[in-house]
Amino acid sequence: MMNLKTVVIDDEPLAVNILKKYISEIKELDLTATFTNAVAASTYVQKNPVDILFLDINMPILNGLDFLGNLKNKPMVVITTAHEEYALNCFELEAIDYMVKPIPFPRFLRTVNRIMELKSIPYETSTEKEEVDHLFIKVDKKKHQKVYLADITIIESLKDYIRIKTKKGNFIAHRTLSSFTEELPSTKFIRIHRSFTVAVDKIEFIEGNSLSVEGVRYTIGRSYIEDVKKVLLM
Repeated sequence: MMNLKTVVIDDEPLAVNILKKYISEIKELDLTATFTNAVAASTYVQKNPVDILFLDINMPILNGLDFLGNLKNKPMVVITTAHEEYALNCFELEAIDYMVKPIPFPRFLRTVNRIMELKSIPYETSTEKEEVDHLFIKVDKKKHQKVYLADITIIESLKDYIRIKTKKGNFIAHRTLSSFTEELPSTKFIRIHRSFTVAVDKIEFIEGNSLSVEGVRYTIGRSYIEDVKKVLLM
């Protein structure tokens, strides 16, 4: 079976290098070209077979949204950006997924998994069984904080931000609780409320519709309680 021809368009060299590394881990993906601006990529994408396109939004001359809007015969497009507010626009333009930078490998792998399922292609990766033990969390414009998963106790939604509580302190990040929870191992973290995701191994007890983490009680939301008990009280 032919591998999927993949193209990366991003004006940040670091972002391109990260995606190149990730793509190299998936045997069924062939990186055929990379571009630092959408203008240079436009002709190539229209004249060459492309199965998957990883596309940044904020680029000089022609941004990713305008590029995507004018693109004919679209391949499967995955948006890669540091900005969450463009998600609706991108899905309206038929993007297959929307990944917020910095992109951890497990999040990238989930996107590839979805693409493979849509194309009915089984895939292998040399690192898919490796245990991810940390994430880099963007806590301000220039700083990405390394946070070990084992140190996280609870993640709290603060509207457009989240508070990540750890043994070594709390960190505030401009993320949604839903998107961040998706990046965490489902065997180690569980969403218990629209405002809280907790580390399973930090739960001290469950009583009725609440549970305790580090001596603090948290209510389990009505829409979550069945799943929580199914996972924790097997």
